Amino acid sequence: MKKTVLSCIQPTGDMHFGNYFGAVKNWVDLQPKYKCFYGVVDYHAMTMPYKPKKLKESVWSLVINLLAVGVEPENLFIQSLVPEHTELGWIFNCFASYGQVSRMTQFKDKSSQSEEKAGGYISAGLFTYPVLQAADILIYKADYVPVGKDQDQHLELTRNIAQRFNNMVGKDYFVPPETLHTETPNVRSTADPARKMSKSAGEKHYINVFADEARMRKQIKSAVTDTGDTKEGEMSPGIENLFNLLKATGGHEAHASLMDDYKAGTLRYVDLKTAVADALVEISNPFRERKAELMSKRKEVKNRIKVSSAEIRKRAQQTVKEVKELAGLANVRF
Repeated sequence: MKKTVLSCIQPTGDMHFGNYFGAVKNWVDLQPKYKCFYGVVDYHAMTMPYKPKKLKESVWSLVINLLAVGVEPENLFIQSLVPEHTELGWIFNCFASYGQVSRMTQFKDKSSQSEEKAGGYISAGLFTYPVLQAADILIYKADYVPVGKDQDQHLELTRNIAQRFNNMVGKDYFVPPETLHTETPNVRSTADPARKMSKSAGEKHYINVFADEARMRKQIKSAVTDTGDTKEGEMSPGIENLFNLLKATGGHEAHASLMDDYKAGTLRYVDLKTAVADALVEISNPFRERKAELMSKRKEVKNRIKVSSAEIRKRAQQTVKEVKELAGLANVRF
């Protein structure tokens, strides 16, 4: 039987190449080898200040974007269409260590952002969302979770919750999941390579996967190359970022040739930028065409994902039923 992989993404707007190369491309590549569950986690998106109408729009926009780049619809679900996630999340709150949850570094980072946006308000959901994240993973009994190094802390919490539950019920019910570390490029903002490519920093700091060719070429053409603070003999962050982007596209021949030029001191920045722009446009063209096709049958797409969410929910229901039985809770048969 195929091993199970679980990965989720928040609906935060346009998909940029940082999202694509950092996570979503990996999702697509894993599908032939594993049984994959990919979630659009709208409950998690509620932990930061948000607008309800915008959240709903962002969910379906992300669904279409994911399908357009190659995620199979039967592998995709929307978290709020599988309410067992939150039920298991509450149960896990009772098996999570307060001390460990309070040490989550992302809470410290995001709480300061939330405080600025909401005038001092920080939701309790932001504090406990790593526990819900553990429920997202364990509800499907995932063998592997593809994560970046910054998520290792959350996966360790998931493993600890699984072990604590097992110890309490006297049974190895949950198998603690393993990380699936794959090569993910460190994609930076082309406007400021000191920053990660991110939507929160503003439009000039990310390149939309579905942007038109002219805009994409303009952004690469204006990419920062030298910042003036690079030590002698070191590659500037801007040039390194462009090389990383080129490598991520699969343009290995162009990457090798231009890297030889760089080492020889003959690299022309215009040649590097042209190669990067060409490669990104080549990738994005079929994605834009597929997205346009999906947008033309938006209602059909919504129905398809509601069906896939309902099918995936059956597995979640079975897990929650078994967990409640083991935990001594009142239960019903499905």
